[in-house]
Amino acid sequence: MTDNRITFHYAPQTRAFGTRVLLEELGAPYDLHVLDIRSGDQRNPDYLSINPMGKVPAISHRGVVVTEQAAIALYLADIFPEAGLAPPVDDPRRGDYLRWMVFYGSAFEPALVDHAMKRPPLPRNNSPYADYETVVAIVNEHVKTTAPFWLGHHFSAADALWGAALLWVTSFGIFEKTPEIAAYLERVTGRPAFRKAQADEAALLTARDAAAG
Repeated sequence: MTDNRITFHYAPQTRAFGTRVLLEELGAPYDLHVLDIRSGDQRNPDYLSINPMGKVPAISHRGVVVTEQAAIALYLADIFPEAGLAPPVDDPRRGDYLRWMVFYGSAFEPALVDHAMKRPPLPRNNSPYADYETVVAIVNEHVKTTAPFWLGHHFSAADALWGAALLWVTSFGIFEKTPEIAAYLERVTGRPAFRKAQADEAALLTARDAAAG
């Protein structure tokens, strides 16, 4: 449907890749608005009017702008319910789903960034994520005990978010690729939507580099 088309504000080789995977999983109609962060497109006034943080991803849909990766995933999975990638409101899994979607941005990413930047840890009672070791242990234990996907037997929007995130942080060596994490990533990255998103991104980078050269 034309009125359900998404404008996806995107930059390659960024965290926005997880949103691209989700859009492919949903089969959602979307147009790419590609930003070149090397030249500072994300700081142009036109884009700052969409996301004042100057970050990707962001989406525009029916006059609504949504920013923040987890919020976008929650929004998209709910407006395309026929894809079955989000437990409905009355589903007992909904609470766990919401918990993990928010945990990514509120605890996991801040903990890893602080640790990678070697920032002194805050006292546990003052830290929004307790401490790095606890966050890592929680994620590793979840992957060990919940399979094959983040919420159990069925792929969900949580897998698009966490799969892309774990691929990113393990590739940079800031999160250990345990056998369980590796097996989870293989299940997620082997899906057709993930492979298509990777191929499309590779083509975009090739075209960009050719134009620059």
